[in-house]
Amino acid sequence: MPRLAYISFDTVPAPKGAAIHIAAFTRALASAYGSVDLVTVGYALACPEHSMHFGGQAKAYPTGVFHTELPALGVSLIDRVLCFRGCLEQWLSSRRFDLIQFRSIFEGVPLLRLRPRPRLIFEVNGLPSIELKHRYPRVADDRELMRKLTAQEQSCLEAADRIVTPSAVTERYLIASRGVDPAKIRVIPNGVDTDLFHPRDQGATPDQEAEISLLYFGTLAQWQGVDLAVRAVAQICAQTPARLTILGASSSRQREPIAALAAKLGIADRVEIAAAVGQPELVEAIHRSFAVLAPLALNDRNIQQGCCPLKVLEGMAAGIPVIASDLPVVRELGEHGRHFLLVKPGSVDQIAQAVLQLRAEPELGRRLSAGARERIVSHYTWDRSGEALVAVCAELGMSLASSA
Repeated sequence: MPRLAYISFDTVPAPKGAAIHIAAFTRALASAYGSVDLVTVGYALACPEHSMHFGGQAKAYPTGVFHTELPALGVSLIDRVLCFRGCLEQWLSSRRFDLIQFRSIFEGVPLLRLRPRPRLIFEVNGLPSIELKHRYPRVADDRELMRKLTAQEQSCLEAADRIVTPSAVTERYLIASRGVDPAKIRVIPNGVDTDLFHPRDQGATPDQEAEISLLYFGTLAQWQGVDLAVRAVAQICAQTPARLTILGASSSRQREPIAALAAKLGIADRVEIAAAVGQPELVEAIHRSFAVLAPLALNDRNIQQGCCPLKVLEGMAAGIPVIASDLPVVRELGEHGRHFLLVKPGSVDQIAQAVLQLRAEPELGRRLSAGARERIVSHYTWDRSGEALVAVCAELGMSLASSA
């Protein structure tokens, strides 16, 4: 039976899309191959202030998933990466694997030095050379750092036997801008647990005359366009009472500008910024909402690199109308007017108008909810994504546990 590992410079469990994705993929690998070693950053070690919430939580993993948490300590991101890499190299020194799947250069570079080298799957969800400047603006001015990041990305792309990415937009970027052989790339979209993310009871449909309750969930990174959602709520409130709930893991550096904007627009009491919640609680929050907002910004992260926004998929699965930016990464997932409403990227006016249109046309919301749920069940489940990943492993000669 082949020995597989999934290694990621992420924390698991955590209320983030990456953690949900990692859990789904490792579950699929363990089911197909009997076992998989999952290696991640230890949450309590990376975020001591949150250790009571996650570090002490019982971790229920599927049979066959063996989780190792490694430290990533340090003041800066580079310090944390180097700490994790050093611990990872030590961990790998006494183990041999037939196939290793990794998600970024942060854990990928040490794998290139393994001898004999296992088969490698590079799962490209995001590239630091594109994303880091949106988190750390000064990075863009450090040409030497950007050169090193790009060089390490290129080394991982060239060494990988297969590259898995959740978006056709990312696939096109890797081929056109990074020279990747198209034969190496497999597009596997994100999925949804459709049992957990189920439609709300018909009797729980919000009163059309009540206050409009809108929901954004996810990170507060610059590329998410959360400020657009806040500005749209201010416009809506000029006509009818509305409220925006923001759920997501964030730093004070990200929260404070959003809170300041709401105060400046005179709607501080109508914008709630709360911590990320677990998926069962997230489903409840979605069901309490009139619509889910996904106002992705117009920038290179969303347009050039690409993504597969879980907030859109999970909102669709839960049977709540989704209003999202009209970007190629969203258009991959469905059709405007059938599965969600698309608005011009960056347009506060169109976000507000879409909300008010749903308020004025209840039947439109019901059609979108039903069409979206059907779309997710047919095309975007974690079971489908897991099967596609196992098929990639089979391409690389990994025989299933049942046939070993």
